[in-house]
Amino acid sequence: MAEGKTFQKVYEIVRQIPKGKVTTYGQIACLIGNPRLSRAVGYALHVNPEPGVIPCHRVVNRFGGLSEAFAFGGENQQRILLEGEGVVFLPDGRVDLQSHFWIGPRE
Repeated sequence: MAEGKTFQKVYEIVRQIPKGKVTTYGQIACLIGNPRLSRAVGYALHVNPEPGVIPCHRVVNRFGGLSEAFAFGGENQQRILLEGEGVVFLPDGRVDLQSHFWIGPRE
């Protein structure tokens, strides 16, 4: 899969994540058809061409951890955006995935 097509598929999925929900890099990789592309998903989000439109702040690691290098303002900005959408964090700073995990679009 060419990088441009992969990135576009990533952006299409991320645009669908509802407010108050998060998903993981690995889940997005699965949704675009290749579970081995989680790093490519991360890179695609790092170079997000439309940060106000493509809500990359709703993507966390497999443990619910925030990005240390959140491309649009750092880790604290990602948390601020998620809390503003009602996302709850565990005492250790991870997103409560049991309450907020988005598995993907419904068929």
